[in-house]
Amino acid sequence: MSNADLKQDLQALGKRHLLMHFTHADAYGDKDLTVFDHGEGCWLVDQGGKRYFDGLAGLYCVQIGYSHGAEIGDAVRDQMVRLPFATNWGNGHEPAIRLSHKLATLAPEGMNRVFFTSSGSESNESAIKLVRQYHQARGEPQRRKFIARRVAYHGTSFGALALNGLTNYRKHFEPLMSGVRHVNNTKRYGRPVGETEAQFTQFLLDEIESLIIQEGSDTVAAIVVEPLQNAGGSLTPPAGYAQGLRELCDRHGVLLMTDEVICGFGRLGEYFGSRRYGFKPDILTFAKGIASGYVPLGGVIASDAVVNTVLEGPQQMFLHGATYGGHPVACAAALANLSIMEREGVLENVRENEGYFRSQLNALLELPCVGDVRGDGYHYSLELVSDKEARRWKADMSAQTFVSTVLAPALFDAGLLCRAGVDHEGTPILQFSPPLVMSRDEITWFVAQIRDIVADAYARATR
Repeated sequence: MSNADLKQDLQALGKRHLLMHFTHADAYGDKDLTVFDHGEGCWLVDQGGKRYFDGLAGLYCVQIGYSHGAEIGDAVRDQMVRLPFATNWGNGHEPAIRLSHKLATLAPEGMNRVFFTSSGSESNESAIKLVRQYHQARGEPQRRKFIARRVAYHGTSFGALALNGLTNYRKHFEPLMSGVRHVNNTKRYGRPVGETEAQFTQFLLDEIESLIIQEGSDTVAAIVVEPLQNAGGSLTPPAGYAQGLRELCDRHGVLLMTDEVICGFGRLGEYFGSRRYGFKPDILTFAKGIASGYVPLGGVIASDAVVNTVLEGPQQMFLHGATYGGHPVACAAALANLSIMEREGVLENVRENEGYFRSQLNALLELPCVGDVRGDGYHYSLELVSDKEARRWKADMSAQTFVSTVLAPALFDAGLLCRAGVDHEGTPILQFSPPLVMSRDEITWFVAQIRDIVADAYARATR
């Protein structure tokens, strides 16, 4: 079969049989489907030879870029030859044991127990069950309520979806797990002019405590936060917020759970975002970057106090399991990935370049449509507005039309893979979360491309 015939065959087969994730029906129409063929560094190449700079690291996960497949593949092959499969149901195997030990050395202090899954949604689902069983073991089964944040995304499975603060993701599948309440997230842009950071922090903490008291403090099981909230656009915590949450949890007997599915493994210049911002969680969830997306792997890291309470409780076990959780091949790939990250100084690269990345993006505030730049490490977002004084999009062209028909196509045509969307307030958001190996020269080039594309797109939308 010729290359042309192969491409056409894949087009037909893909549109006929592949149900793509969160993909509009238009993608199955007459327009060619983008079929990626190979990658190198921060770049992907499709079957037609077009190159794309991956400004989203796949989906916030390809920390080491696309050039280490052979090395991780060797680790996978060696493990396949030695032991292709084993469970963690009453048994152990070397890759899972060594990886759990490695994670305990990287996690916040006191977090020593690791339960493996295959994805972020599974990780959050597992953590929900661990929280519930912990309170049951303590003789407080009425603690079933969770507090999460508005606009936050925590996964697509039943319990994780209930934690989501994204209405459009939730509403089609309700009723979901009961007992989830949502509070304000940490978005500063749009808050009252003159409000200090300390005042904002106190507003957020007062709201949470008020909700705990209103619901009944003896009914609340856990507070769930991302250290840096992805949805809503790279929302960082204000000073004192992490410490305030810990104090609230301790005072009311509530567990603190940090969702590190995106923040973990170098995205913020630390192995975990909790370390960067000073969160002290009881339970931490992870996935994505642990194996740079090369294989599916996720998990939960919990404190000794939580796990020991469960193991000493009536059931004397964590009543949860998954066939592929801690798969030996996936764990071997993760160990190889972490070894590459250490050898190549990936976290150091983020730390050395994040200030430069931020300064380059801050220069875009000169554009008439860039209202806010926010984020840390290698995770940033631009909020685009047509009225900087009102901090809102008020152009004649709606935000959704602007993003879907002007901005997103322009980015894709230029070979830039970013996330362009409209937030819950009707404002365009442009998000960047590149591989952690992105160099300073690539930052310079990338931001220059973004400047030209955003300026031109806004001019087209408002002329």
